[in-house]
Amino acid sequence: MKTFVVSRLGAMVVILIALTGVMFVLQQVSPLDPVKAQLGAQASAQAVADRREALGLNEPVLVQFWHYLTNAVTGDLGTSYRTRHPVLSDLGSFLPATLELAIFGIAIAVVLATLLAFGTTLKWPGAQALRAVLFTGAAAPMFLLGILGLIVFYQNLGWVPANGRVAVADPPTGPTGLLTVDGLVHGRFDVVADALHHLLLPALVIAIAPAVAIGRVLRSSLMTEIDSDYARTARSKGLSEGQIMARHVLRNSMSSALSMTGLQVGLMFSGVLVVEQVFGWPGIGQYIAQSIPVADFPAIAGVTLMLGALYVVINTAVDLLQAAADPRIAVVGG
Repeated sequence: MKTFVVSRLGAMVVILIALTGVMFVLQQVSPLDPVKAQLGAQASAQAVADRREALGLNEPVLVQFWHYLTNAVTGDLGTSYRTRHPVLSDLGSFLPATLELAIFGIAIAVVLATLLAFGTTLKWPGAQALRAVLFTGAAAPMFLLGILGLIVFYQNLGWVPANGRVAVADPPTGPTGLLTVDGLVHGRFDVVADALHHLLLPALVIAIAPAVAIGRVLRSSLMTEIDSDYARTARSKGLSEGQIMARHVLRNSMSSALSMTGLQVGLMFSGVLVVEQVFGWPGIGQYIAQSIPVADFPAIAGVTLMLGALYVVINTAVDLLQAAADPRIAVVGG
């Protein structure tokens, strides 16, 4: 098990270094001069030269990459050309909104996936209707699903707000930046309720596609395991199908579902960026959408590195959880 953990952590570090290298190369080949972007097109030649020297842009490329890598490791992602603030500071302002949306999205996805898998396997009433709704929703582009949701649930029914994170005038600003958590910490249950009201529709929109993917994998594993020898033995002892599922089948079916969950969590962040535009959600999606038109490379690179790091870390954590759930994986993979 120790060898498996070390190998996975080592692979994670290598991938993150490679991702940082890709962003460094893109910055090197970019036609945009970072010095002129900071100082402005009217800056004097002397000011440009002094700034290039201060930024280390006259040093050999390998030295520049080493500085870029070490700065990224310490959280120095450069300064945004647009906001004139450190990119890390900007990400700290926008990231909590995206994280909150993603967390609630994956929570809803896991619940829907479990209902889909167990319902269709055990033939619960209404399971086929849920399956049809989820598969139909997953077939639609996410932005279209969001627009349709707004038309139906906001414009026609008035059940949800149109955009934003909260309508309360003075929500708490800390300590986590997650309004549902901060509202509980400060005893502001009006903020919690309003934040959940705003979260419901966008989180549901980003949850549907992952729910179908996770649910299909989990259902396939459950169908395989429920016909296994140990399941038949448990059935012969008088256990109900639900008891067999809970006590025996579920753990042996978790490995593939966990793997798919890790993949979907990583992919979900790309969907979150789209959904934020549809719902006017003040997260990373808004930040990157404002940075791309003005070629704000430090901001674009910072978001890319952050999302890439999240994806790699999440999938590494899933690999470790799989090994904990099924020790055979560590033996084979280690």
